[in-house]
Amino acid sequence: MIKLHPQLEKDCLLLGEFTLCSLLLLNDSHYPWFILLPNRENITELHQLTEPEQQQLMRESMYLSRCLEQVFHPDKLNIATLGNLVPQLHIHHIARFTTDISWPAPVWGNVAATTYSSEQTMQLRDQLIRWFEQNPEQAFHRQRDLFID
Repeated sequence: MIKLHPQLEKDCLLLGEFTLCSLLLLNDSHYPWFILLPNRENITELHQLTEPEQQQLMRESMYLSRCLEQVFHPDKLNIATLGNLVPQLHIHHIARFTTDISWPAPVWGNVAATTYSSEQTMQLRDQLIRWFEQNPEQAFHRQRDLFID
């Protein structure tokens, strides 16, 4: 894994590694909010990845998106690359609900984050592990440890 931008290091928990990306959980229990971080140095934009890396990133993003839809049943998935504050390329995957604290506004800066408890983090981890085990993806044939204990 590459060195995290200080803001990502402060705000996120590392869950594991896909073939190209690290999977991070934004430590805000208001939303199921995950981040894919391509493990490439000095990349700030999607087009800076090689074409095979772009395709792998899309496979990993779609796989994570299917997971979030099936595990959380959100009303909407918000998927975005912004990079205004964190220039290191990363893709947000946020499960949104019409009942969430910020709906329908964007999640950024609306309310202060409420961190996950250890129990909540483990429960979330277990839900994702179950889904990944039941839905193996050939795109991850070089997959490293998916979740770090």
